[in-house]
Amino acid sequence: MILEQVIRATAGRVAVLPGNPGEFPEKREHHSLNAALGRRDGRNAIIAEIKCASPSRGSIREGIDPGILATGMTRAGCAALSVLTEPYFFNGRPEFIPAVRSEVTVPILRKDFIIDERQLAETRFLGADAVLLIAAVLGDDLPDMVAAAFAHGLEPLVEVHTADEVKAALRTTTRMIGINNRDLGTLAIDLSTTVRLAPLVRDAGLSVVSESGYLWPCDVRGLRHLADGFLIGSALMAARDPAKALEGFVFA
Repeated sequence: MILEQVIRATAGRVAVLPGNPGEFPEKREHHSLNAALGRRDGRNAIIAEIKCASPSRGSIREGIDPGILATGMTRAGCAALSVLTEPYFFNGRPEFIPAVRSEVTVPILRKDFIIDERQLAETRFLGADAVLLIAAVLGDDLPDMVAAAFAHGLEPLVEVHTADEVKAALRTTTRMIGINNRDLGTLAIDLSTTVRLAPLVRDAGLSVVSESGYLWPCDVRGLRHLADGFLIGSALMAARDPAKALEGFVFA
């Protein structure tokens, strides 16, 4: 299964990270992802994702300049930016985050496969404001990793795909839950996942971010009553003009 391969590769990356989180300097000013969510002034809160490839699509965009992309998408109205840093399956790089941070002031979410607290220290050092924590990856370690993220000055966005994972996320102290419409086991996408799970999150008073599968602005328009924000990557990165494509989702 592709997820198992990604986790094995991630473990290899983690093994060479500094062992003491204190070795990393303090992060700069914090920009709240949770505060950036919600529809305002006729605009949807879009978390625009910078990614070069994915296991489901292969190469999406090559030779990117993360800073230029971030500047364009910020001007187009994104509420925040997600930066993929996984190198082997998504062609991401940790150094993409400081390249983006130097150009924009919107919140930055680090999207990777976080399995060790050392990655949280690294995330803070790189300049991100929030970090994705995947319930299916962390299992019983999820509550401790959520607490550790807060301790490192990061906002955790806990990703779920099932009702049981929602329940697990609600047992943590997270304030945001991301509903992944993609099944990480099969890579199949079903937007009705958000329809089923969003009410469980909303009833608990937490923010909802709907992730994956948004190809057209009408997809966002149909579900904006259920989510506080939408994470969109492939549809933007595959477009000839990512910033122009983003505008369609922002104003859907």
